[in-house]
Amino acid sequence: MSKKQKYYTVWEGVNPGVYNSWKECEKQIKGYEGAKFKSFETIKEAQDAFMSSCWEYIGKNAVNTKPTPNYRNLPSSEQPKLNSIAVDAACSGNPGKMEYRGVDVNTGIEIFRQGPFENGTNNIGEFLAIVHALALFNKTNPHIPVYTDSKTALAWVKAKKSKTKLGMDEQNQYIFQLIERAEKWLRENKFNNPLIKWETEKWGEIPADFGRK
Repeated sequence: MSKKQKYYTVWEGVNPGVYNSWKECEKQIKGYEGAKFKSFETIKEAQDAFMSSCWEYIGKNAVNTKPTPNYRNLPSSEQPKLNSIAVDAACSGNPGKMEYRGVDVNTGIEIFRQGPFENGTNNIGEFLAIVHALALFNKTNPHIPVYTDSKTALAWVKAKKSKTKLGMDEQNQYIFQLIERAEKWLRENKFNNPLIKWETEKWGEIPADFGRK
């Protein structure tokens, strides 16, 4: 999954303030005893937090926490299409053990899962997950939408080719066989299933998320 821009508030550190990268934030807190900091989705949230007590945002008694979005709490007109499939991947390390799966958005039932495979990447998993869903439903349900939160994987599917920079080794040969198979399927098949970008900020984590963030 692609990473979003985050902002970091440092209440106690070398130079307290708001920083727009983890690298800059880390300089202020690394080795600083009692450092207090937190990440935010927007610059305004980070700035507002800096002007407030850190205890409103961190610790078990935090009172100013942002509610987690959930598509099921939205009006039906603002929800994703419930009759759909969501796909996602997880990778412990980069590269590392990679797996992917597809889930029914309406019921949360897992439709398929593959892996874990050694020495893969998240982008590869996201790409394979989309193609797996397309191949699975191409004939049985050719109009069911497929959601993914990966812009990279969508671009690879559109190009009908993986653009991974990962090198092949003894551990991940099978992953590259899966990539080759997926690329071949895309070249040789047409599909009508809509591919849609999952709006995480509005709907919350994609239902196929592995919950390991």
